[in-house]
Amino acid sequence: MKTLFTIAVAILGSTFTATAQNAGSTATQTTNLNLNNAIEMTFLNSNSATGNAVNLGFSTVNDYANGVASNAQDIRVRSNKRFNVSVKANTSTFTYTGSTTPAPTMPVWGTLGLMVSANNTGGTIAWPFSDDYYLGFTTSAWTLIHNGTNGGNQTFSVKYKAAPGFTYPAGTYTVDVVYTATQQ
Repeated sequence: MKTLFTIAVAILGSTFTATAQNAGSTATQTTNLNLNNAIEMTFLNSNSATGNAVNLGFSTVNDYANGVASNAQDIRVRSNKRFNVSVKANTSTFTYTGSTTPAPTMPVWGTLGLMVSANNTGGTIAWPFSDDYYLGFTTSAWTLIHNGTNGGNQTFSVKYKAAPGFTYPAGTYTVDVVYTATQQ
């Protein structure tokens, strides 16, 4: 009898266990990533789109005879697409600050040159620019870096060299150099 009772309890327990099921439910949600094309160019020395001023000092006769070169200016491009970088001067002549009247007019072309001293963009230095000589530029945008690869830390460096000769009086001569990164 005891065995029969144990069997009956086991059967009843399994019956109650089988019928005491928990309810369940599933929910699904679609998640969309709405990506837009994005590009940003910054100077590493200032971590902004405006680089620190580059000061080229002429203090000896040799500076005037041979020109003066800057240190490397490091620029970073972050882009989710391939890109080009162009360069131009904002005006065709330097702005003069000094005591000579009338103000001398120094052209950018023939006075200021640019060289790509490092290129880690995955792209190429566009002709006629180079990594081993300085080339003048104008107010027209010239491609400097061609076909840079997308990424978050694509960098290149430029150096400037000014060679005004002995024609111009003392003072400060200023021009803005404008870089533009454009997605392909």
